[in-house]
Amino acid sequence: MEREAVFPTGKLPLEFLEALLHTLSRPDPRLVAGPRVGEDVAVVDMGDRYLVVKTDPITFATDQIGWYAVHVNANDIATSGARPLWMLNTVLLPEGRASSEMVSRIFRQIYEACEQLDITLVGGHTEVTWGLERPLVVGVMIGEVARDKLITTSGARIGDKIILVKGVPIEATALIAREKADDLRSRGYTDEFVQRAQQYLFEPGISVVQAARLAAEHPGVRAMHDPTEGGLAMGLREMAYAAGAGLRLDADQVVVLPESARLCAEYGLDPLGAIASGALIVAVDPQCAAGLQATYERAGIPSACIGELLPLREGFYQMRGGQQSPLPRFDSDEITRVF
Repeated sequence: MEREAVFPTGKLPLEFLEALLHTLSRPDPRLVAGPRVGEDVAVVDMGDRYLVVKTDPITFATDQIGWYAVHVNANDIATSGARPLWMLNTVLLPEGRASSEMVSRIFRQIYEACEQLDITLVGGHTEVTWGLERPLVVGVMIGEVARDKLITTSGARIGDKIILVKGVPIEATALIAREKADDLRSRGYTDEFVQRAQQYLFEPGISVVQAARLAAEHPGVRAMHDPTEGGLAMGLREMAYAAGAGLRLDADQVVVLPESARLCAEYGLDPLGAIASGALIVAVDPQCAAGLQATYERAGIPSACIGELLPLREGFYQMRGGQQSPLPRFDSDEITRVF
């Protein structure tokens, strides 16, 4: 009897997930955006406005896990053009290790991150759970957007330019530096370098709320996406997949941040496939792309034009050094090779 394939750590394959969601769909006239590969949020019609809802777990981080939970979930609300307003969290704690200090620390992190973004913590659930080696936090973020201001990932169109805001992979850099600090020091990295990489959590930071708000107000912006697991390469695939398009990545234009490049080289990771919260990809009308980049420049936020959406028949590929090759695919995030 043939053995059933087991999925690797990370997101499910896009094609499998799409087929699964299709079989489980249930029509609802108030559901504006529901379960679909590439879409970051659910959108429910509330009459005079749309309610936007997102859930995301934090599964790699232990240090600053509450901070991650707030910002990662708020990012996806912001990429829809909505304002994140309310948050719930399910906090699962490891049996035999959960302490009042651990719980208090996680809750302080959640509260401080909510304060920074003017989000109200409205509820959740906390328990000590059998079988866990470390705490897990699953966030639910709720926001609102005017009916005519909603932005969906599937709104991108063939011919749109792709703008990368900030660089990659910010979250992977912070994770490695915070979770593997002793290993890095044993490999000869200085305390100064480790601390600098750890600060990537805050600067350039894993939040894209400000960058998404600027894009939402700019003419010609048709879609935004926050690349997380699978990195920039999978974030681009998800955006194109949702839009029914192909994609060309101009890999030489992708900004790989200095500490990120060193850590990826140290652990043999491809920067395009490492968890990339902190970056934002924006699909924009080609006539408006330069204006959007000028807006970011005035705000002191780096950006680069890294590609274009193509007809689906042209597929997914990258150009590097004048050579064309398939766009790499990372169903399992590169960070899993470190943990």
